Amino acid sequence: MNIGQASTASGVSAKMIRYYESIHLIPTAGRTDAGYRVYTNVDVDALRFIHRAREFGFPIERIRVLVDLWQGSRPSREVKRVALDHVAELDRRIAELAAMRDALRELADNCHGDHRPECPILRDLEGYANSAGAAERASATAGRPGKRGGGKRAEFAPLDSRPASRL
Repeated sequence: MNIGQASTASGVSAKMIRYYESIHLIPTAGRTDAGYRVYTNVDVDALRFIHRAREFGFPIERIRVLVDLWQGSRPSREVKRVALDHVAELDRRIAELAAMRDALRELADNCHGDHRPECPILRDLEGYANSAGAAERASATAGRPGKRGGGKRAEFAPLDSRPASRL
């Protein structure tokens, strides 16, 4: 089947199929004399497997391990270890998101949401920017009403600062 048919059968877009080939997550497809990719049912099964793993949020490197376990010898203890490592990562991310949600909810609850310029949400965001190295901005806004830092700030680790997970 061609890439469009493989895409329809697997639920993976043609663009992602080409990407998975480029990173060697799936083997490079055979080609017709005209240069079109040709996929087999085995290829489509692998794409479905990858698609389902992505639905569970597995990162590419863990999917690579799972594909290797699926296609080769697969002691269930190894598969379980990969799955439980991912569950632990999901739990950590859920806790971070819950902390962010709670902090933002608290800030929104303390914001009057009216015509006044005072806003704890903006004050908190400005305070975070100041603590992240925007000292010049802090000095430029010093003395301006509604532009002071301080106040209670939410404490949580930003998602983008998490260490790379191990397989």
